[in-house]
Amino acid sequence: MKNRLYLPLLAASLLLASCGDKLNVQPTQSVDENVAIGTDAGVKTLVVGAYDRLGGTSFLGGTALFAADLLADNGEVRFSGTFQDVQQFWLKRLSTSNLYVRDFWIAGYDIINRSNYVLANLGTVAEADRSRIEGEALFLRGTAYFYLVRYFGKAWNDGSPTTNLGVPITTTPTLVTGSVTDADNRSRNTVSEVYTQVLADLTRAESLLPATNGFFANKHAAAGMLSRVYLGKQDYANARDAANRVISSGNYRLAAAFGDAFNDKSAGYAAESVFRMVVTDQDGSNGMNTFYASPIYQGRGDVRVLNKHVALYPEGDLRGQFFYLTTGNTRRFTSKYADQYGDVTILRLAEMYLTRAECNLRLNASVGDTPLNDVNRVRSRAGLAPLAAVTLTQVLNERKLELAFEGEALFDAKRLMQAIGSLAYNAPSLVFPIPQREIDTNKALVQNEGY
Repeated sequence: MKNRLYLPLLAASLLLASCGDKLNVQPTQSVDENVAIGTDAGVKTLVVGAYDRLGGTSFLGGTALFAADLLADNGEVRFSGTFQDVQQFWLKRLSTSNLYVRDFWIAGYDIINRSNYVLANLGTVAEADRSRIEGEALFLRGTAYFYLVRYFGKAWNDGSPTTNLGVPITTTPTLVTGSVTDADNRSRNTVSEVYTQVLADLTRAESLLPATNGFFANKHAAAGMLSRVYLGKQDYANARDAANRVISSGNYRLAAAFGDAFNDKSAGYAAESVFRMVVTDQDGSNGMNTFYASPIYQGRGDVRVLNKHVALYPEGDLRGQFFYLTTGNTRRFTSKYADQYGDVTILRLAEMYLTRAECNLRLNASVGDTPLNDVNRVRSRAGLAPLAAVTLTQVLNERKLELAFEGEALFDAKRLMQAIGSLAYNAPSLVFPIPQREIDTNKALVQNEGY
C-alpha cells in the first residue's frame, strides 16, 4: 500500500464558505508535508483536499456509485459504451488490472492518508476550529473505509465477518519525503475490524461536527452514513436511530417535486440533500453524468435504461417518468444526472425515511413515526395514493424505486441475500479484486476469491 500525499492547492478559507460557494481548485504536483501540517491554514487545506478527492470521479463522484449499479443490474439497464473496464462491471467480469478498481483503491487510501495527516496534527489548528476539523477528518476517513470494505470485502452477512478479509487499516500518515519501505505495507484486516474502525470514526465525527457546516459534512451527514453502515450490518435498531436523528433534526425536508431532489439549483435540492459532492466547471463534469447522460447533456450515453426497469413503477408514479428518450425515442436515460456540472447527491432525506420505515417494521416499532407514515411520505411525493397498510416487501420496493441509480442497489441485494441474475448474492464476481498493482508491491496482501 504505497500511499503518497498529493494535494490540490486550495484556499483554506473555503472551510468557512457558504452553501452557494464552489470549490476553486488550483492543482499542484505535491505539497511538502512540513508545509501542509505546519500551520492552521495548512491543515485546513488538507481537509479541503480530502473532500475534493472524496468527490472525484474515482470515488463518490463516480465509481463508488456506478460500479454498484452495474454490478447489481439484472437486465434493467444496458451498458453500450466502449470503455471496456467499465463494461466489466456490467458483465460481472472484473480483472485484477481494471483501471477503475485500481483508482478507487488509490483514491480511498489517499483520502485516508490526508485524514490521518490532519488527525496527527490537530495541535496546529486554532482551538475554536479544532473539534470541527477533527470531526471532518474522521468523517472522511470513516466514509473512505466504509466504501473500501463494501467493495473489497464480503458483505457482513456473507460468512463470518470476524474471519473474512476486508482492507488494511492504517491510522498514521505515510510521509511524502523519504522512501516508503516494506514496513509501510500492511496485511488486510478483517471485515469486522474495518467496520469497527468505521463506526468509531463516524460516531465520534457525529459528536464533534456542527449541525450546519456549509456544503461540508455536518453531524447529520455523519448520522446518515452511520445509518448505512448499521443497515449493512443488519443492526436495525442503530440504523433506525441514526436515520431518525437526521429526520428529527428538522434541518431537512423532502423536495416538493421529485425532480427537484436532483436539481442543485432548486431550493428543494438543498432542503433534501443531507450530504453531496460539489461539482464545478473546473472539475469538467461529474462521473455519473459521463456515463449516465446522453450526448445531448454532454454525457457518453453509455448506461441506457430498459423497459424492464420502467415497468417496475406503478401507473402514475412520477419516478417512473423521470427519464428522457433520444435517438428517435429508442434510447432511454435517467434524468438524475442530466446536469454536467450537477452536484452528486450521496445522502438524502428520502433514504432516511425508508431506512427508518424498514427498521421499525422489522422491529415492530414506531420510533420517530410509523413505517406506514414514513413510506407514504415518499409515495406521496412520487404522486402515488397512500397505502392503508404496509409490508416489508412494499418498503423494500419503495426503496428500490426511490434510490434507483444512486449506488445502493448492489449492497441492498447483498444484505437481502437476493440473487442477481444467475449469480448468488455472495458470488465472488460481485466483490472487487485487490488491484494487481497493490498485490505486486505489497506481498502481505491476499487476493480475493475467484481472481
